[in-house]
Amino acid sequence: MKKIVFGSDHAGFSLKEELIPYVKSLEYQVIDLGTFSKESTDYPIYGKKVGEIVANAEADLGIVICGTGIGISIAANKIPGVRAACVTNLYGAEYSKKHNNANVLALGARMLNITQAKEIVNKWLQTDFESGRHQRRIDEISALDERDVEKFERISGNR
Repeated sequence: MKKIVFGSDHAGFSLKEELIPYVKSLEYQVIDLGTFSKESTDYPIYGKKVGEIVANAEADLGIVICGTGIGISIAANKIPGVRAACVTNLYGAEYSKKHNNANVLALGARMLNITQAKEIVNKWLQTDFESGRHQRRIDEISALDERDVEKFERISGNR
């Protein structure tokens, strides 16, 4: 059973609480790293927590939620190995996986209602990475994570 880790700040708390049972109903194991209330907290804490779990392969995928999805995606993307995509529609959900192999989905609780969020999560979970020409780009991103300029140049071929 695939494992998905969730994290949110206070703005994303209610949406997270609604999405977790939905994701469980799709037969995924869920890890909830918080926050556990609507009390004000900082989204970087939860972007970092989720990012580390995904990067360390303790979970297959992550879902992070804040007010817009932007801040928490930026925080999660600071963790090497994370490819967090802030998604607001089905096309973004599909192509964040198909072309970017996003391993963390970022959602904005103030941008989406629960129906939209469920549709995005479902599309994202059902979409596979196409690999092929897109793998080189993922390898380039990995080289950037590693701060390995020579590796990046070798992979990219100075395009």
